[in-house]
Amino acid sequence: MKYFITQPTEQRIKEMAVCDRPRERMILRGAEALCDQELLAILIGSGNKERSVNAIAKDLMELLDKKAVVTNDELMNISGLGTAKATLIGAALELGRRRLPPKRRQISTPSEIYPLVQHYASRMQEHFLSICLNGAHEVLSVNVCSVGLVNRTLVHPREVFTEAVRQRATAIVVAHNHPSGNLEPSMEDKDVTRRLRQAGDILGIKILDHLIFGEEGFLSMLEGNLF
Repeated sequence: MKYFITQPTEQRIKEMAVCDRPRERMILRGAEALCDQELLAILIGSGNKERSVNAIAKDLMELLDKKAVVTNDELMNISGLGTAKATLIGAALELGRRRLPPKRRQISTPSEIYPLVQHYASRMQEHFLSICLNGAHEVLSVNVCSVGLVNRTLVHPREVFTEAVRQRATAIVVAHNHPSGNLEPSMEDKDVTRRLRQAGDILGIKILDHLIFGEEGFLSMLEGNLF
């Protein structure tokens, strides 16, 4: 199962709530909070009578996912992109490549989170962790929020979201180890997840998943329909 911080949309900008529009979100949250499609929509600027800017951006994103380097002709083959917009996007992509800093680790599935926290699996006490992500699904940090007793961790939203707020994260994944090796979530695990999701909704920082892990593997509450 793939994580989505912001669900891709083909809506016309005028049909979207003002707070969900890419330019307004960028002004409010910063460019790092936007997903790739939203950034492309800002570059494209506007759609036409036939296609919304979000639909054009979606096609462009799919092209860029397939090819690391695209030509001007390939850009112009996308319905809704003319010479001016295609050259603007090509210039932005080339400038980005020239100025790009070392790439952060990017994740999109629970199996990509597990290696980041696996070394806590052998601990005799439960460690509750938060993995902060930006709008591109890049890992900003992995943080220990609390350390509990042998089979119980005390978790407060304040500790879980401290680093996410400080780093202007768009979303987080939470995780904790079960020293017993039993990966079945307890009622307390489910209650903690529910409370953290409610707190995240208030803060505007989405909880994507809760991983329970041990030395032999992990359980994703999202994949298990327990979220």
